[in-house]
Amino acid sequence: MLAYAAQGLPSEQGSVSGGQIRDFLRKCDAALTGLGEAITHCVHRLGLESPEPYHAFIHVVEGDARGAQAAVQLVLAQPSIGSQLVDNLNASIHLRAVLTDLFLLDEVLKS
Repeated sequence: MLAYAAQGLPSEQGSVSGGQIRDFLRKCDAALTGLGEAITHCVHRLGLESPEPYHAFIHVVEGDARGAQAAVQLVLAQPSIGSQLVDNLNASIHLRAVLTDLFLLDEVLKS
């Protein structure tokens, strides 16, 4: 998405990456669906003595995922997806929040 945003294309028509952007966004939308459940499953498999902090954070992730998914779906609903639209999506606090949540969880779950 960053590469597509950097191309300065007015629409997705006529470029290889433009043809892929909707597919990438659909995959992102699908990945955001059920994200909290997937994380909950991972936490339960760890068998932690005190899973409460994890459950509280999973609730945060679920909210962030809903916001990011709404933004992705808004972009997908457009008849044409230009680079500027994707650039604005990339800059969206909602998408950034869920990505940062996942980076944090990745580090926590590694330990």
